[in-house]
Amino acid sequence: MSQDQLQQVLNLIDEKNRQDPKTINSNGEELTEELLYSQRMTAWLFKMETSPAAELQIAVRANHVGRWESPRTDYPEGRKGYLKWRTDLIQHHLQLTHQMMDQAGFGEAQKQAVRKIMEKKHIKRDADCQTYEDVICLVFLENYLADFYAAADIEEEKMVSIIQKTWHKMSAKGQEMALTIPFSAEALDLVKKAL
Repeated sequence: MSQDQLQQVLNLIDEKNRQDPKTINSNGEELTEELLYSQRMTAWLFKMETSPAAELQIAVRANHVGRWESPRTDYPEGRKGYLKWRTDLIQHHLQLTHQMMDQAGFGEAQKQAVRKIMEKKHIKRDADCQTYEDVICLVFLENYLADFYAAADIEEEKMVSIIQKTWHKMSAKGQEMALTIPFSAEALDLVKKAL
């Protein structure tokens, strides 16, 4: 696998995420939500790992690829509907990612390595799976925690529980990096209560 193949896949993922109908203004630049999310994911990955494996880079960049094509509203309300949506969504991300990897000439072993990471079945047991989970948690805590709390109309106690569950999924290194995030006053208050 060459650097050119890796860059081709990353470019294909970005191209797909540019099709997201939702846009957001980030530092004066208009980006689609999923393109911005994937950029944030990659930025945190390189804060955690200086030379991450190609498969990990692909999994991190593709975490939400094509997410808008499988909306939560297509599934029933409640936990059962949510879990079914999440399961199907991961498979949708993987299908798109594997197609892009095929285009770039990646082999089956590399595609299965990306699957292993993205399915997150080996958190706490596999270094790449754990780094992937850490990156997801760090992006949530830094960029989406405060807005999620405000928009979801969740009671503080429930939000504190969500942060505790997020914290539990992270490695010690991920937790240490989370403490460097410049939280808003409201988010910092929630984090302090959770910890």
